[in-house]
This record gives sequence, C-alpha cells and structure tokens, in this order.
Amino acid sequence: MIQLFHNSRCGKSRNCLAFIESSGKEFEIIKYLENPPTFEELTVLLKKLNFKPIELVRQKEVIWIEKYKNKSLSDDEIINAMIENPILIERPIVVNGDNAYIARDSETISKLNLK
Repeated sequence: MIQLFHNSRCGKSRNCLAFIESSGKEFEIIKYLENPPTFEELTVLLKKLNFKPIELVRQKEVIWIEKYKNKSLSDDEIINAMIENPILIERPIVVNGDNAYIARDSETISKLNLK
C-alpha cells in the first residue's frame, strides 16, 4: 500500500495528497508530526530513499539552525534529532513498495506511476 508522510500545513504535501487521491489507489496517510517514526522506521525509510540521514533534514528549519547546525553529528544522532523534532523531516514522502520519494515537485510526483 502507498504511504504518504504528510504535513497538512505544507502546500507541497497537500498537492501530493491531491495527486494520490486522484489516482484512485489505496493509500495511508502518516501524520509524522503527531506520530514520529521510530529509529528503525526512519532507518528503513532512509534506505528506501537511498539517502544519508542529513539529506532528509530540513536544514533551514529554525530548530536545526539553533540546535544542530555546525555540529559534528553522527548519522544516528541526526536520525534521533529528526525523531525528537519531526518538523525536521523533509516532506512529503511517498512510499510505494520498496521505493520512496520526496515528492515536492510535479516532476517527481509524475514518476510515482499511480495513474
């Protein structure tokens, strides 16, 4: 089943949700701000994205700048920072089987092959 890591306050996330809804495919919305992923779930997600943890961080978020920027953090520490502060997780993320995508633009959304 398709999963959407969704933030309803994000326009790009809402656009992605509308695209998935219009596909007619079954999907699950994951409100990651309310229910942050576990360390294991985030690790699996990073593998599906083929990302290093820092690539999933919204580095312009105030909390990142104030608490983490310019610190030498291990991958595990970055993952834990995202779990403690889920607003740091880039969005929207679409998981379809063994693949995951940051679906911020129409080009990426069109690659999801949901139609």
